[in-house]
Amino acid sequence: MKKLMTLALAAGMLLGAATGAGAIDFKAKGQWLMGFSAGDGSLVSHTKANKAGNHNKAADTDDIFGASQRVRLQLDAVASEALSGTVFFEIGDTHWGKNSNGGALGADQKIVELKNAYIDWMVPNTDLKFRMGIQGIQLPNVAGGSAVFDDDVAGVVASYQFNENVGLTTFWARPYNDNYTGTDRVNYHDNMDLFALMVPLTFDGVKVTPWAMYGMAGANTNGLTSTAPYARYANGGDAFAFDPSSTSKAYGSMFWAGLPISLTLWDPLNVELDINYGYVESMGRYAAERADNSFTRMGDTKREGWLVKALVEYKMDWGTPGIFGWYASGDDGNVKNGSERMPSISACGNFMSFMGDGNYGWSTSDSLYDRNMSYAGTWGIGLRVHDLSFVEDLKHSFRVAYWGGTNSPSMAKYVNSSYGWQNFNNALNFGEKDGPYLTTNDGLLEFNLVNSYQIYENLEANLELGYIVNMMDDDTWKRSYRNDSYKKQDAWKAQLIFAYSF
Repeated sequence: MKKLMTLALAAGMLLGAATGAGAIDFKAKGQWLMGFSAGDGSLVSHTKANKAGNHNKAADTDDIFGASQRVRLQLDAVASEALSGTVFFEIGDTHWGKNSNGGALGADQKIVELKNAYIDWMVPNTDLKFRMGIQGIQLPNVAGGSAVFDDDVAGVVASYQFNENVGLTTFWARPYNDNYTGTDRVNYHDNMDLFALMVPLTFDGVKVTPWAMYGMAGANTNGLTSTAPYARYANGGDAFAFDPSSTSKAYGSMFWAGLPISLTLWDPLNVELDINYGYVESMGRYAAERADNSFTRMGDTKREGWLVKALVEYKMDWGTPGIFGWYASGDDGNVKNGSERMPSISACGNFMSFMGDGNYGWSTSDSLYDRNMSYAGTWGIGLRVHDLSFVEDLKHSFRVAYWGGTNSPSMAKYVNSSYGWQNFNNALNFGEKDGPYLTTNDGLLEFNLVNSYQIYENLEANLELGYIVNMMDDDTWKRSYRNDSYKKQDAWKAQLIFAYSF
């Protein structure tokens, strides 16, 4: 009798599952990456705690060779054109041999991550669409990627297409909340909320998408620590920490605006222009101490700046040559009036693929990861040739760019070490992907060569070679410090990635 009841229950469950499956169309897609690399991504080889001493400490301790893998799986549950749900998992990055991410012997660590989880639906009998949940949101941009925001975030996006020429998109996103771990008032005034409005305008050969975004951030807002992120100037660490208790403001206002313009009416000529502006309200003042301890100034936590970037390219039978460039405002050297660099939330610049996110944006070593640059405080000019092909299924892309700085050299006095300029991704920085802090005396010269071979329809072999010539000005940085010193070096990488996408 028990066996009969068990069989009947199992049959009922299968029948119910079959009925549900009949109403929902499940679609799966994903990507496997297997990578092998050799390189050195650090721009500093050794540091010296005392200039007078002879002891050099290795600042670059990463392995030259590395092997890694990453898996991304996306499952879409589609009920109709008006309703669907998506869940997106990531397994990895798994560095071969590393126990903490499942790459050591046994490979049994818990490393499955939730990347996206959202639903898409339409208001009945209208063209109004909503997407709710953790999703990828990118502010409109052309010519080198978004310098303000391009990342996964929890929020709600609404979009409406009035006609073939005019649309409207708006969103509310919450990047941070309930992360403040201070001893006083845990999770108090620590949320950040963003509200954006975009108006895509599309005509023959012309696409323009003006947008604006307003934000508010609590005095204790930060996703990682209890330090508020307003007062970060050069990426130098706690020398610019801002004490949340020192301000009487509970929340600060933020604002960004952009105007990306894409012109294809002269095809095969393509012209892209992107103009950005950003502002973060002052939350008060902080002690900006000079590195040599000679004096302290009261710096303002305001940050305000702008950026212009452009691309001109011409498509030909053998490839697509182009020229690109950008210019961003930089700090004027006076900490009393705040920072003149444009702030960002999570930028993803992609002009280049070493100092940028222009290829897969992935590597087998932390030091070789593409830097998602915001371009703040820099200027640059470059040449590129895309989709160069001489053999069937084999393509090449070559890029070279010079990076210069727009920050005043006097700002070097306020970084916490003579080599504080080299921190690429400081998680405590407001706009954590500003990249190295370049003054008007500094420069970097970068070369990229990406070779892509389509082995099968779904399998690609991608060989990337990158090199950065380090032209940071030692006189600017070392003369400001009585104690520490450094030895700079060039950065390089060679990586081979096998990508299976379905």
